Parts: sequence; structure tokens; C-alpha cells
Amino acid sequence: MQSQALTLQQGHVAAVDQNGLVFAGFRPPLAVRDRVMVRDRRGRPLLAEVVSADGQLARAALFGEAEGLASGTRAESLPSQGLPVSTEWLGRVLDPLGRPMDGRPMPTSSLRRSPTRCAPPSPGVRQRLGAPVSLGVRAIDCFCTIREGQRLGLFAASGVGKSTLLATMARSTSFDVTVLAMVGERGRELREFLEDDLGAEGLRRSVVVCATSDAPAALRREATYAAMAIAEHFRDEGKRVLLLLDSITRFAHACREIGLAAGEPPATRGYPPSVFGELPAVLERAGPGAPGAGSITALMTVLVEGDDHDEPIADAVRGTLDGHVVLDRRIAESGRYPAVNVLRSLSRTVPGCQTRDQADLATRARRLLSLSDSVADLVRLGAYRVGTDPETDLALRLAPKIEVVLRQQKGEVGSLDDAFRALGEAMNDESP
Repeated sequence: MQSQALTLQQGHVAAVDQNGLVFAGFRPPLAVRDRVMVRDRRGRPLLAEVVSADGQLARAALFGEAEGLASGTRAESLPSQGLPVSTEWLGRVLDPLGRPMDGRPMPTSSLRRSPTRCAPPSPGVRQRLGAPVSLGVRAIDCFCTIREGQRLGLFAASGVGKSTLLATMARSTSFDVTVLAMVGERGRELREFLEDDLGAEGLRRSVVVCATSDAPAALRREATYAAMAIAEHFRDEGKRVLLLLDSITRFAHACREIGLAAGEPPATRGYPPSVFGELPAVLERAGPGAPGAGSITALMTVLVEGDDHDEPIADAVRGTLDGHVVLDRRIAESGRYPAVNVLRSLSRTVPGCQTRDQADLATRARRLLSLSDSVADLVRLGAYRVGTDPETDLALRLAPKIEVVLRQQKGEVGSLDDAFRALGEAMNDESP
């Protein structure tokens, strides 16, 4: 009975290559996003997802390796089931298909399955953003204050501290549940993050989904969808969810691999058109839920290749999110971490989540930092004399004190009030 319930139809593998499989013989023909199960020569089951269909033929991306598969291998289609998320998933490390990666038994499943592909809540009934929340990072709390349900991007080139900054945010106590997706990242970073950054207490209220850089493209893409489905499950239970996605660029790379293998023409810098459809489709699912539900506050890292902040993925993501934080290599090389460039970072919700005093303080500090930055070269060359302009003198005196506030050790987490109090003390200290 169980086999009959799961099997919809049968066909066979018509062709195999390193990029996926081609199926034939299914009646009716397979459709895009159908799941198909095949077995290799050792009898091990492998799952694939249809990514394109042409008449009786359907091309699918494998969630595993093609080794041991041959033409003529029998294939069975499976119903779309989603993920059986439950509270027993908290504290677990899973792959994008819900299989354990932490050496523990399969987590208890829920009777209700969360679809990995679904539409966001209707914009006409979706709740508005909630109250301001603290991410525990002073540079962001003061200059890019965010609200519950907001989506924020962390933009930086490699090696500037994106993952470390994300780890600091994972310690925030402003949320009920944390969902972390490691998409195409280094495998060694998983245990380091869990043990050194998240800690046992943080892991107890978290679900970690991992697909490392050596995983097939379909599995790396699915990691993002799985994490979103898990976050939506807890959001619908009324929880305040923090979704950490590292990184959305790797998700786009996986989509590119799948699209090109399916025969899509390369468009913008080698990315096929489908990538720019999948990005907003997944990003829009984060945010506030429908009335009576909770919210998903999403923080996503964006790898800016070659320090080009106008490259296609960064540009597309920035236009969809509710704000962006720019990490600057020059600041990192100066020894200040996190290397947030507050002059290039912004939160689109700041007018609605700061008090008048907080907004005035942040605006004044930003103006002084900008003025100090603009005359920095003149000061180094000795071309500026103290006393020439009182506002410039004040900026040169206070900018280093503001920089001290922005500097933060790894694991050092504070509240929103603490961040503005520290900034206010630096701004009020006008002694030479």
C-alpha cells in the first residue's frame, strides 16, 4: 500500500551526463518540478527534479552524483511532498532533503508538510513590519536599524567578514527561532559556526540546513528553498523567525548551473533569464506573515565578485531587499571589524523605526564621518590646518571616537539601547 501511495508512474533514463538525466517513457509526460527516483547499480536510491520538458523527454537535475547510472535504468515519479517540519527539528543539522547531518536519528516528522515552493502571503493582507529589533551589531543597530520582518543584505567581496558578521547576528535574542542556511560554503565552517559562534544555547532554538560547495547544484539550490520552507513553518505558528542565508550568490550560481545545463541561453554575464525570476520568487517569501502569523526577518550575504557592487546578482538582490549593509575591504585592512561602511549602507525602514533623538544622532554622526572621510587625504598631506573650519575640526575630533563605537569584537553582542547610548556618549564628548 505504501509503495502504491508514493509511486505515480514509471519510465526510464534515456540519457545520462554529469549535468543531469533525461527521462522518457512516462505517461502522462513529466512536468517541471516533478520529483523522480532512480537507483544506481548498487541499488541506492537517487532523487532528481525535472527542470525542463520537451515533448516526451524531460531533463532533471540530480540531488546526488550520476556515477553508477546508465541509460535504460527504471525510474519512478514521486508526488510532491514538501518537508515534514516539526518542533523536533530545532537543534538539528540537516541537509536540504531533511536528512540528518549531525549523526543523530531522523527528527520526528510533522503530519503537515511545508512546501518548498510556494507563493508569499498576499500583499493585500500581509502584515506590516513590526517593531525595531537589535541584531547585536552597533554599526547596524545605529545606522541601519531594522524592524521585525525586514530583509537585509550583507554585501562584500570574499574574505571581508560576511560569515563572521552573520555569526554575531545569530546570537541575537530578539527572535524565537533561527534558521541558518549554508549554501555552497566551505564544509569546515559548519562545526566552527555551531561550536564557536552559535553555541549549545543558540543551537537549541535553531535549525541548520547545509549544502556545501561540493554538493550538486540541485542540492545547493534546494538548501535555500528548504530553509525558507522551515522558516515559514515556524512563522505560521506565530514565531518570530530569524533567517540567515549564506549566501544568496551561491544560490544564484546553482540556479545558473541548472539553467545552462537545461539549455537556457546565457544572458547577463552568463546568467540565464530564469535566475532573475527565481531570486525575487524566493526573497519575497521572507517578511511578515498573514494576520495571526509571525514574521521572518531575513539576513542574506551577497558575494560581490571583484568588489563590483553593480554586478548582476548584487544589483538584482539590492533592488528586492529592504536595505543593504556594505562591508568594505579598505576598512577591514585598517583593522576595524566589523568592516561596515556606514556611509554606503542603508535601511529603507529607518524613518519608521528610530525615535527622533536616535534619528538626529545617527544623521549627525553620519555627517561627521562623511566630512572626516572627505578631508582625510588633505590631512595626511598636511594641506588642512586646524581652525580653518569649525565643523571640519569637530569631525576630525569625533570621527575616531565614533570609530571606536563601530569596532566590535567577535561574540560581543549588545542591545539597541546600548548601541545608541554608546554612540551618544562618543558624540557628546567634544573635548580635544
